[in-house]
Amino acid sequence: ATMIIQLASRRAAGQISPFLSSTVSQLRCNHLLRSSSAVTFSTTTKPTASQASTNPSSLSSSPKNPLGKYAIPSRYLQPHPNNNITPHIASLVGRDLHLRPSHPIGIIRSKIQEYFASLSSSSSSSISDNNTTYKIFDAEDPIVTAQQCFDDLLIPPDHPGRAPSDTYYVTDTKLLRTHTSAHQSQHLRSGVDAFLCCGDVYRRDEIDATHYPAFHQMEGVKLMSTESMIGADGLSDEEWLQSPECQLIEADLKATLEGLMDHLFGPTEKRWNEDFFPFTQPSFELEIYHNDEWMEVLGCGVIHEQVLDLSNRSDRRGWAFGLGLERLAMILFKIPDIRLFWTEDERFHRQFKEGKIIEFQPYSKFPPVFKDIAFWTNDEVTKKDEDFVENDFFDLVRSTAGDLVEKIELIDSFTHPKTGRSSRCYRISYRSMDRNLTNEEIDELQFKIRDETATLGCELR
Repeated sequence: ATMIIQLASRRAAGQISPFLSSTVSQLRCNHLLRSSSAVTFSTTTKPTASQASTNPSSLSSSPKNPLGKYAIPSRYLQPHPNNNITPHIASLVGRDLHLRPSHPIGIIRSKIQEYFASLSSSSSSSISDNNTTYKIFDAEDPIVTAQQCFDDLLIPPDHPGRAPSDTYYVTDTKLLRTHTSAHQSQHLRSGVDAFLCCGDVYRRDEIDATHYPAFHQMEGVKLMSTESMIGADGLSDEEWLQSPECQLIEADLKATLEGLMDHLFGPTEKRWNEDFFPFTQPSFELEIYHNDEWMEVLGCGVIHEQVLDLSNRSDRRGWAFGLGLERLAMILFKIPDIRLFWTEDERFHRQFKEGKIIEFQPYSKFPPVFKDIAFWTNDEVTKKDEDFVENDFFDLVRSTAGDLVEKIELIDSFTHPKTGRSSRCYRISYRSMDRNLTNEEIDELQFKIRDETATLGCELR
């Protein structure tokens, strides 16, 4: 299931990266502000009122790319005490990049669906249950319940992935889906035996060229025929894992996904690694050898029996996989910065054509502006450094400066030998993909970040 991406895919670039963060706590820090342009540092001067303000994340509809039916920011910015969705995130919902036929995300989605459609008429595409027809779901509501997103997938109540430091909550029980697996149980309960589910997902994360708080995933599920699984009735967990029926599902899963990689990349070397996910057993990750290196491209496994029980399908067995579309698109189109997928700049969009894999040609490379910010992560009384959650700080920066933030790096950390207080210094790299930035406008954003951080109870160092 696509939740596999939430656990395994955070380990590599793109949407392959660590899923878990520290347990959520109130951000308590002190910080120091310095500024620089290019590689020369200078003292920041506070901007005057006459200086023009910067709108870092202006997103709008256009006749060519109209917004989808879920593009209603007020729907996500509800006055609930547990709501942690920022205006920046709310403005991204409903952009429907995966439904744009000439957008790289839409092209990848289409090619994956094209491959699975071909399996319904192929006699050699899978080990068993040929002629499977996969139902397509690509316009699901991005708001789901905690039960859909976590409980139905055996994610325990105290799992760090549920924390507000990882997940965007609308209310205490509703949230922006963190994976398209959140729709798995509803489709299985409805009686669908094979389907592909694609959509935008949301997750608080680090900030660099391969991570973004909104991205796209593809979930695939297939239940085997009851006739092929008749020998699995009444088996214990250990017996099931050793059974010919479980091995048949594993073989069918691997053959199907190896075929998908050949469809996308051409014939390529592959290797399988065992993994662990709470919702599949056994579980695997697939790597391909591309551009002289091994790259993890997806996670998958045999659907856990308890997940099927919760979906009222205890009489069936099957497999599931999940993959990140940005990950594949960045590789295939050679797109260097994940923020480009969200631009409305025609210099980007006119390079791509429906159904074609075309290498991206950079149209600009403007210089970065660097700003440093340093702060204590605890105080002299509590001295609890574990209270600091990086994702809280990253989300604060992203919500303030939007897509002008290219990367945030930890460049220094230390613990004061006398007070026991811990300090971190981060370098924020600002870069526009469309124009030159001035030190003055970035100073204004940096001061806003300082002020916003202070509202979290931070003390300037």
